Amino acid sequence: MQSPLKSLLFMAGLLTSLTAVAECTLPEQPTIPDGATSTMDEMVAGQKAVKAFQADAQAFRVCLDEEMDGLKSAATEGDKAAAEAYAAKTDAYNASVAAEEKIANEFNAQIRAYKAANAS
Repeated sequence: MQSPLKSLLFMAGLLTSLTAVAECTLPEQPTIPDGATSTMDEMVAGQKAVKAFQADAQAFRVCLDEEMDGLKSAATEGDKAAAEAYAAKTDAYNASVAAEEKIANEFNAQIRAYKAANAS
């Protein structure tokens, strides 16, 4: 019979291995409602989708940070593959920031369009 401590250590090691294998995934960008024709409910749903995207994009960047931490020292020591992976993850990080800014700007433009179409 195995001791509970051995079982716990085995499970912790397994989970760590699975986490290390997992890849960071950029969330899918939400569809922004057309402010000129959308209802208030559609705009609220759009806002929730944008906020969820922003939270998921932040989680994506945290995941990338963790992966990049593991690559940084190998890259600075001359590991070419690590340097290329580090550069690719840096590009993905920056692209996620740009995507988040783009979605926020698009949604804000649609809020202005909604307000203009529903001004009374």
